[in-house]
Amino acid sequence: MTDSNSLDGLIQALRRLPGVGVKSAARMAFHLLQHDRDGARTLSQALRHAVDTVKHCERCHTFTENEFCHTCLDPRRDASKLCVVETPADQSALERTHAYNGLYFVLMGRLSPLDGIGPKDIGLKKLVDRASDGSVAEVILATNFTAEGEATAHVIGEALRSRGVQTTRLARGVPVGSELEYVDLGTIAHALVDRR
Repeated sequence: MTDSNSLDGLIQALRRLPGVGVKSAARMAFHLLQHDRDGARTLSQALRHAVDTVKHCERCHTFTENEFCHTCLDPRRDASKLCVVETPADQSALERTHAYNGLYFVLMGRLSPLDGIGPKDIGLKKLVDRASDGSVAEVILATNFTAEGEATAHVIGEALRSRGVQTTRLARGVPVGSELEYVDLGTIAHALVDRR
Protein backbone atom coordinates (compact mmCIF):
# COMPACT_ATOMS: atom_id res chain seq x y z
CA MET A 1 0.00 0.00 0.00
CA THR A 2 2.71 2.49 0.99
CA ASP A 3 6.48 2.52 0.99
CA SER A 4 6.61 2.21 4.78
CA ASN A 5 5.96 -0.87 6.90
CA SER A 6 5.34 1.36 9.94
CA LEU A 7 2.74 3.42 8.08
CA ASP A 8 1.05 0.27 6.78
CA GLY A 9 1.01 -1.12 10.33
CA LEU A 10 -0.61 2.08 11.63
CA ILE A 11 -3.26 1.96 8.90
CA GLN A 12 -4.03 -1.70 9.67
CA ALA A 13 -4.23 -0.91 13.41
CA LEU A 14 -6.68 1.95 12.79
CA ARG A 15 -8.84 -0.37 10.67
CA ARG A 16 -9.59 -2.37 13.82
CA LEU A 17 -11.84 0.48 14.98
CA PRO A 18 -15.54 -0.05 14.23
CA GLY A 19 -16.70 1.56 11.01
CA VAL A 20 -13.18 2.43 9.84
CA GLY A 21 -12.26 1.13 6.42
CA VAL A 22 -9.01 1.37 4.49
CA LYS A 23 -9.60 4.91 3.19
CA SER A 24 -10.61 6.34 6.58
CA ALA A 25 -7.72 4.60 8.32
CA ALA A 26 -5.26 5.90 5.75
CA ARG A 27 -6.68 9.42 6.05
CA MET A 28 -6.28 9.31 9.85
CA ALA A 29 -2.76 7.92 9.65
CA PHE A 30 -1.64 10.51 7.09
CA HIS A 31 -3.22 13.32 9.11
CA LEU A 32 -1.55 12.26 12.35
CA LEU A 33 1.87 11.85 10.76
CA GLN A 34 1.73 14.93 8.54
CA HIS A 35 -0.17 17.46 10.67
CA ASP A 36 -0.35 16.28 14.27
CA ARG A 37 2.59 14.22 15.47
CA ASP A 38 2.11 15.56 19.01
CA GLY A 39 -1.52 14.41 18.83
CA ALA A 40 -0.35 11.00 17.63
CA ARG A 41 2.01 10.70 20.61
CA THR A 42 -0.76 11.80 22.99
CA LEU A 43 -3.16 9.28 21.45
CA SER A 44 -0.55 6.53 21.71
CA GLN A 45 0.20 7.30 25.37
CA ALA A 46 -3.49 7.59 26.30
CA LEU A 47 -4.29 4.28 24.60
CA ARG A 48 -1.39 2.49 26.28
CA HIS A 49 -2.33 3.96 29.68
CA ALA A 50 -6.00 2.98 29.29
CA VAL A 51 -5.15 -0.56 28.21
CA ASP A 52 -2.82 -0.94 31.19
CA THR A 53 -5.09 0.56 33.86
CA VAL A 54 -8.77 0.16 32.88
CA LYS A 55 -10.43 -3.05 34.03
CA HIS A 56 -13.93 -4.29 34.88
CA CYS A 57 -15.81 -3.35 38.04
CA GLU A 58 -16.11 -6.39 40.29
CA ARG A 59 -19.80 -5.71 40.87
CA CYS A 60 -21.30 -4.42 37.61
CA HIS A 61 -18.59 -5.14 34.97
CA THR A 62 -18.37 -1.59 33.60
CA PHE A 63 -14.98 0.00 33.00
CA THR A 64 -13.06 1.40 35.97
CA GLU A 65 -9.53 1.79 37.24
CA ASN A 66 -10.51 0.56 40.71
CA GLU A 67 -12.00 -2.62 42.14
CA PHE A 68 -15.46 -1.00 42.10
CA CYS A 69 -16.71 1.81 39.86
CA HIS A 70 -17.97 5.19 41.12
CA THR A 71 -21.57 4.26 40.35
CA CYS A 72 -21.49 1.10 42.46
CA LEU A 73 -19.86 3.00 45.34
CA ASP A 74 -22.27 5.96 45.23
CA PRO A 75 -24.52 5.77 48.35
CA ARG A 76 -27.07 8.11 46.69
CA ARG A 77 -27.91 5.46 44.09
CA ASP A 78 -31.16 3.52 44.43
CA ALA A 79 -29.91 -0.02 45.12
CA SER A 80 -33.42 -1.44 44.65
CA LYS A 81 -33.19 -0.86 40.87
CA LEU A 82 -30.77 -2.72 38.62
CA CYS A 83 -30.52 -1.78 34.94
CA VAL A 84 -29.05 -4.41 32.62
CA VAL A 85 -27.21 -3.07 29.57
CA GLU A 86 -25.05 -4.70 26.91
CA THR A 87 -22.01 -2.41 27.01
CA PRO A 88 -20.37 0.39 29.01
CA ALA A 89 -21.31 2.70 26.10
CA ASP A 90 -24.99 1.85 26.67
CA GLN A 91 -24.57 2.60 30.37
CA SER A 92 -22.96 5.94 29.51
CA ALA A 93 -25.87 6.83 27.23
CA LEU A 94 -28.38 6.11 30.01
CA GLU A 95 -26.34 8.14 32.48
CA ARG A 96 -26.32 11.16 30.16
CA THR A 97 -30.13 11.28 30.30
CA HIS A 98 -30.05 11.94 34.09
CA ALA A 99 -33.34 10.00 34.19
CA TYR A 100 -32.07 6.92 36.06
CA ASN A 101 -30.52 6.81 39.53
CA GLY A 102 -30.23 3.07 40.17
CA LEU A 103 -27.36 0.63 39.72
CA TYR A 104 -26.22 -1.30 36.64
CA PHE A 105 -25.13 -4.68 35.41
CA VAL A 106 -23.11 -4.55 32.18
CA LEU A 107 -23.25 -7.80 30.20
CA MET A 108 -20.26 -6.93 27.99
CA GLY A 109 -22.15 -8.43 25.07
CA ARG A 110 -25.37 -10.19 24.19
CA LEU A 111 -26.50 -13.70 23.41
CA SER A 112 -25.54 -14.74 19.91
CA PRO A 113 -25.69 -18.51 19.31
CA LEU A 114 -24.33 -18.09 15.77
CA ASP A 115 -21.20 -16.49 17.22
CA GLY A 116 -20.97 -19.04 20.04
CA ILE A 117 -21.96 -16.54 22.76
CA GLY A 118 -24.19 -18.19 25.35
CA PRO A 119 -25.53 -17.38 28.83
CA LYS A 120 -22.20 -18.16 30.55
CA ASP A 121 -20.39 -15.68 28.29
CA ILE A 122 -22.56 -12.74 29.40
CA GLY A 123 -22.46 -13.57 33.12
CA LEU A 124 -26.08 -14.68 33.44
CA LYS A 125 -25.46 -16.61 36.68
CA LYS A 126 -23.73 -13.64 38.32
CA LEU A 127 -26.57 -11.36 37.21
CA VAL A 128 -29.26 -13.71 38.55
CA ASP A 129 -27.41 -14.08 41.87
CA ARG A 130 -27.05 -10.32 42.23
CA ALA A 131 -30.65 -9.58 41.23
CA SER A 132 -32.04 -12.13 43.67
CA ASP A 133 -29.91 -11.11 46.68
CA GLY A 134 -32.90 -9.45 48.36
CA SER A 135 -31.89 -5.81 47.82
CA VAL A 136 -33.05 -5.54 44.20
CA ALA A 137 -36.78 -4.91 43.72
CA GLU A 138 -36.76 -4.32 39.96
CA VAL A 139 -34.49 -5.30 37.10
CA ILE A 140 -34.80 -3.06 34.05
CA LEU A 141 -33.81 -4.85 30.85
CA ALA A 142 -32.18 -2.22 28.65
CA THR A 143 -30.62 -4.40 25.98
CA ASN A 144 -30.69 -3.16 22.41
CA PHE A 145 -33.75 -3.68 20.22
CA THR A 146 -31.95 -6.04 17.85
CA ALA A 147 -32.73 -9.73 17.42
CA GLU A 148 -29.84 -10.63 19.73
CA GLY A 149 -30.79 -7.94 22.25
CA GLU A 150 -34.40 -9.12 22.33
CA ALA A 151 -33.31 -12.75 22.79
CA THR A 152 -30.94 -11.69 25.57
CA ALA A 153 -33.70 -9.73 27.34
CA HIS A 154 -36.07 -12.70 27.00
CA VAL A 155 -33.61 -15.23 28.46
CA ILE A 156 -32.65 -12.90 31.33
CA GLY A 157 -36.30 -12.06 32.01
CA GLU A 158 -37.29 -15.73 32.18
CA ALA A 159 -34.37 -16.59 34.47
CA LEU A 160 -35.22 -13.73 36.83
CA ARG A 161 -38.98 -14.30 36.82
CA SER A 162 -38.40 -17.95 37.80
CA ARG A 163 -36.68 -16.55 40.91
CA GLY A 164 -39.53 -14.15 41.62
CA VAL A 165 -37.64 -11.01 40.60
CA GLN A 166 -39.72 -8.26 38.98
CA THR A 167 -38.42 -7.40 35.52
CA THR A 168 -39.36 -4.59 33.18
CA ARG A 169 -38.24 -3.79 29.64
CA LEU A 170 -37.39 -0.40 28.24
CA ALA A 171 -40.32 0.99 26.28
CA ARG A 172 -39.88 1.59 22.60
CA GLY A 173 -41.78 3.93 20.43
CA VAL A 174 -41.80 6.97 18.23
CA PRO A 175 -38.71 9.16 18.71
CA VAL A 176 -39.28 12.62 20.16
CA GLY A 177 -39.57 15.25 17.43
CA SER A 178 -40.29 12.80 14.63
CA GLU A 179 -43.17 12.72 12.18
CA LEU A 180 -45.18 9.50 11.95
CA GLU A 181 -45.01 9.26 8.16
CA TYR A 182 -41.20 8.93 8.37
CA VAL A 183 -41.08 6.40 11.23
CA ASP A 184 -40.63 2.73 10.31
CA LEU A 185 -43.69 0.53 10.62
CA GLY A 186 -42.20 -1.76 13.27
CA THR A 187 -41.58 1.20 15.58
CA ILE A 188 -45.12 2.49 15.09
CA ALA A 189 -46.54 -0.99 15.78
CA HIS A 190 -44.54 -1.33 19.00
CA ALA A 191 -45.53 2.19 20.06
CA LEU A 192 -49.19 1.25 19.64
CA VAL A 193 -48.86 -1.99 21.60
CA ASP A 194 -46.76 -0.38 24.38
CA ARG A 195 -48.87 2.77 24.64
CA ARG A 196 -49.72 4.13 28.10
